[in-house]
Amino acid sequence: MRLGVLDIGSNTVHLLLVDAHPGARPVPFASHKRPLSLVQYLDGDGNITDDGQHELTEFVLEAWEFAAKHKAEDLLAFCTSAIREATNGPAVLARVKHETTVTLQELTGDEEASMTFFAVRRWYGWGAGPILNLDIGGGSFEMAFGQNELPEVATSVPLGASRLTRDWLTEDPPSAKSVKELRRYIRASLKPAVKEFEGLGRANLVAGTSKTFRSLARIAGAAPSAAGPYVKRELNGIDLGVWAQRISAMKTEDRLHLPGVSEARANQLLAGALVAEAALEMFNFKKVRICPWALREGLILRRLDQLVFAGPLDPAPHVVTPEGSLAI
Repeated sequence: MRLGVLDIGSNTVHLLLVDAHPGARPVPFASHKRPLSLVQYLDGDGNITDDGQHELTEFVLEAWEFAAKHKAEDLLAFCTSAIREATNGPAVLARVKHETTVTLQELTGDEEASMTFFAVRRWYGWGAGPILNLDIGGGSFEMAFGQNELPEVATSVPLGASRLTRDWLTEDPPSAKSVKELRRYIRASLKPAVKEFEGLGRANLVAGTSKTFRSLARIAGAAPSAAGPYVKRELNGIDLGVWAQRISAMKTEDRLHLPGVSEARANQLLAGALVAEAALEMFNFKKVRICPWALREGLILRRLDQLVFAGPLDPAPHVVTPEGSLAI
């Protein structure tokens, strides 16, 4: 069967179609995405502007048509921190529903962290033992720890790379003072979140999900994406510290010459590096393993698990949008 996941993130809006059935590995069939930083469309009151809402609804329509064209049988449509934390988030969701007929389900930060952890656990398996997963998004930073398929602790803090860049790194290149102040802010914001993980034991594996971690690992010498998902990729804390210092002295246009850095993410690379560096230090780990699966895969795998008990989907002539919760 063909399943679709429509991911409205803070940096990118992305539709992923996969072919899969319960018990099988999801195989990517096609994807349709567009850079869209909803964080950049926030006004002074924290509302997503009309221009941002228009861009969003246009893409959702494109995605719906793309999924229908390729005969998707099921579509999970969700949004994360950019809409969740917008002052007019409910109104934006209502507009999308009215203009596209697609219902975007709003995930909480804890749900994001849990479903991303779920994907990481499925990728590495039981043999990995206790896992700590770190995920740097555009609007938020998720952390989760556990020994089972779902984490014992899952939490989210507003330390997304795009958000921090907008609020703290307004110069290009940033001043040494702004970088120092941002480092202090990140650590102060992470301190209470990290305390939630105390007493849970130590992870055998620290995984890093998200484009930010993949880009940082690539800059530090990890294999390119063309080498495939099964190549082991790691990011060492020492290398991360060195590159965070180098990136802080570079203009955005110069960062584009670094391997694995896209135009859409070049300006927020430093903020992401500072969050990653602080997290590794505060959790007291020396390196992070890059996992190719993340939130989208977690939602797909969870949906497939539900089908084991609920049975196959009814045939649909067009894309359907499931009602109700994800039963996370």
